[in-house]
Amino acid sequence: MLKTIEGTWFEFWHHNIPEGKYWNPICRHFTEEQWRAKVDEIHGVGMKYIVLMCTSMVYDSYAESYFPTDIYPFAGEMACKNPIEILLDEADKCGIKVFISCGFYGNWEHTLENMTSEDVTQRAFQAMTELTKYYGHHASFYGWYFPDETCIDPYFLEEFITYVNRYSAFAHQLDATKKTLIAPYGTNLLKADETYIEQLKRLDVDIVAYQDEIGVQKSKPEETAAYYAALRKAHDAAGRSALWADMEVFEFEDEVYRSALIPACMERVERQLQSISPYVDTVLCYQYLGIFNRPGTIAFCGHPESIRYYNEYCDFVEKVTGKRPK
Repeated sequence: MLKTIEGTWFEFWHHNIPEGKYWNPICRHFTEEQWRAKVDEIHGVGMKYIVLMCTSMVYDSYAESYFPTDIYPFAGEMACKNPIEILLDEADKCGIKVFISCGFYGNWEHTLENMTSEDVTQRAFQAMTELTKYYGHHASFYGWYFPDETCIDPYFLEEFITYVNRYSAFAHQLDATKKTLIAPYGTNLLKADETYIEQLKRLDVDIVAYQDEIGVQKSKPEETAAYYAALRKAHDAAGRSALWADMEVFEFEDEVYRSALIPACMERVERQLQSISPYVDTVLCYQYLGIFNRPGTIAFCGHPESIRYYNEYCDFVEKVTGKRPK
């Protein structure tokens, strides 16, 4: 059966400045009421999961946090002074499950350094401890997301496996009930063979949500069925991590990675879902914020075409499920 999108990434600030052109300046000034409205929109289209991209952001000469901590200064320009609390509180009311990020506690562009640096790891572990203390009582706090992603070319880097397993072990010390999630790329490059299966067996993570890489123009919808079919066999053989998809619902306004993210067309998204639905357990998307907007929302952020996209997605959900979202 054709799947619908069951979850989305979420952020208070987009790490790639050109890509966030249409929502970064607006979200900076969102009030508590507006953040709550955005979570309610996500719930309204039938999504059950939110993956918070980062709990802090680090550039070469700048760092900020989105919760009370002495690791980095709070993002002072933000109108909402405790956005993670608001996100989780509203998610509690909506029944949404939230994965909280363990990053970025080093420059977001320096992925390998972040995975291997002891200083970055200790900052991340301090943050995880504080985040558990502040927000662990929320029913919606479902798990952890490890955002320093790797390219699987054609296998996981051993450094990545070490990173994931170390963070998972620490997460389990804090609360053994929390799930763990990664979303690697390189889906078109990986070899889902015996070597890969053995890596999956050693990778201590509950969910792997592979990027379909359609929006970044590394794959086409008609190609991804073969990728996910091979991954289905590998995950079944490994018997360990759930197989999810991180489906890209955007396109670029101009040059890939160097221009704004804007809504794609619904026809392409439907083809993406047709390709991956038979093989994955759950489809997440990157991302609702900035790419979709409910008509009349008090929390509009993103390209003007995002309203058209929202309506077309609601049409699609009604066609598949027989029920129209709010």
